[in-house]
Amino acid sequence: MTSAQDGWYWSADGLRLHYLEWPNAANTPPDRPTLLCLPGLTRTARDFEALAARLAGHWRVIAVDLRGRGDSAWAKDSLTYVPLTYLLDLGRLIETAGITRFVVIGNSLGGQLGLQLTTGHRAAMAGIILNDCGPDLTEEGLARLRANVGRGGNWPTWVHAARDLAARNAGIYPSWQLPDWLAFARRLCRLSASGRIVFDYDPRIAEPFNLPRRDAPPLWAAFEALAGLPVLSLRGALSDIVSKAAQAEMQTRLPGLRCATISGVGHAPSLAEPEVVTAVDQLLAAVLAAQPGNGSTAA
Repeated sequence: MTSAQDGWYWSADGLRLHYLEWPNAANTPPDRPTLLCLPGLTRTARDFEALAARLAGHWRVIAVDLRGRGDSAWAKDSLTYVPLTYLLDLGRLIETAGITRFVVIGNSLGGQLGLQLTTGHRAAMAGIILNDCGPDLTEEGLARLRANVGRGGNWPTWVHAARDLAARNAGIYPSWQLPDWLAFARRLCRLSASGRIVFDYDPRIAEPFNLPRRDAPPLWAAFEALAGLPVLSLRGALSDIVSKAAQAEMQTRLPGLRCATISGVGHAPSLAEPEVVTAVDQLLAAVLAAQPGNGSTAA
């Protein structure tokens, strides 16, 4: 596998923002879309390392650290931790990285942002994978996320962090063992200057997320704007964010939508599950089939 390269760009409000890039192989067709990987609310680009290990070299893979996460700078104003600003940042990234056509792979919040990219970047979109997200989310699941985002985490060792995260999230990944939770901790946390393990995000991202909600309409118009593209909806069978009914409604509103329900997993699938690997490869094969001269295999 090609090793990841660090990429940097600047936001409109002067933040230095980070992404990881796994380049194409030299013989990859130049018009093959970039895989633009967008993480969840408290997550980082590291969530896509396993996916990149499979696909890099066949695809250009870019995984983003949203502002306030990972190696991206923390915002001076916590009220910029909102979708509108994230979308402005992503527009800067697309321009800086020279992305002319892309497939979104969006986990949770990342998928919601992928839907909203249809507003300014629909012509450049070649497909989208919505990982346990969609145009209409459950209030129950959102309430759980609000209760957890910004909660402190401070541990003396990675094993302590892994065991605590396992206790907090046992219902989401009930079959995971300690090695899985250690890998999870290393994706979600970092070693602080004091030598403690801490969450790798600005806890102030919780501030706008926890403000009283106005009745924001579901993103059905953005979802329906995906018509004509290869689209995959992944749903964890134990998810409290995307209901069975919501995924069924997605299929009704977007004929041709591919759906996969991932057994034994909640919010959200890790993208390493065998069912996910199969579904992602099939979606990417469909993307290639729509690109004349690009071949027909995903990896």
